[in-house]
Amino acid sequence: MRIHFLRHATLLLTLNGKHILVDPMLSKAGAMDPVPNAASQQRIPMVELPLSESELHELIGQVDGVLVTHTHRDHWDARAIELLPKTLPILCQPEDEAVMKQAGFTEVLPIVQRREWNGLHIARTAGQHGTGELGKKMGPVSGFVVQAEGEPSVYIAGDTIWYDGVQQALQTFSPEVVIVNAGAATYLVGDPITMDADDVCAVARELPAAQVVAVHMEVVNHCVLTRPLLRERLESEGLLSRVLIPSDGDVLTF
Repeated sequence: MRIHFLRHATLLLTLNGKHILVDPMLSKAGAMDPVPNAASQQRIPMVELPLSESELHELIGQVDGVLVTHTHRDHWDARAIELLPKTLPILCQPEDEAVMKQAGFTEVLPIVQRREWNGLHIARTAGQHGTGELGKKMGPVSGFVVQAEGEPSVYIAGDTIWYDGVQQALQTFSPEVVIVNAGAATYLVGDPITMDADDVCAVARELPAAQVVAVHMEVVNHCVLTRPLLRERLESEGLLSRVLIPSDGDVLTF
């Protein structure tokens, strides 16, 4: 299994010889307005993709399918809709099927619970994008577990905080690799809507045999947990060897 991490939650997952583009935010730096009601009002994305234009188009040409955890613009943006071929299979949560079809994609494959696709077993898991009323306003989000015979399984948790749904997914599937969206995305009022350092530590402790990969940092203006801060916390907890914190453009193999 190969993970080419691009930026934020965007990555190319290669499993069973298939290339799946996950949560594509392909906009150039500063192309979008900042997330409102956040301490920083820097335009987003705050950094460029670690690819030239020609490299991006070459990567898109390799893609066999796209997996979208939810359709917030930092996971599915206008440039992704523009650049991705409309015939690409789009794997998504059922709530987003109509949005994908309205965008012109012709092969939309909603995953209610499980789906077999090109030799891959894909299961949808629950997510909680924040707490209280704010969490409800953020709308439905999902995670996905992707497995192939004879290869490591990966749990893409999506935009969720640590809660019993994530714990249940870890216990049910026992994935070898867990990708968590950290960053502690926070508005001026309310608790974080993605994993903070406490949450990442909880994931690492819950499934000691798994390799955790923490992404979703230093790209969108409301994400306040940085890579150095998370690394410092993990080191203090004795968990640094359990959690990889890739730089943009890194390639991980398992």
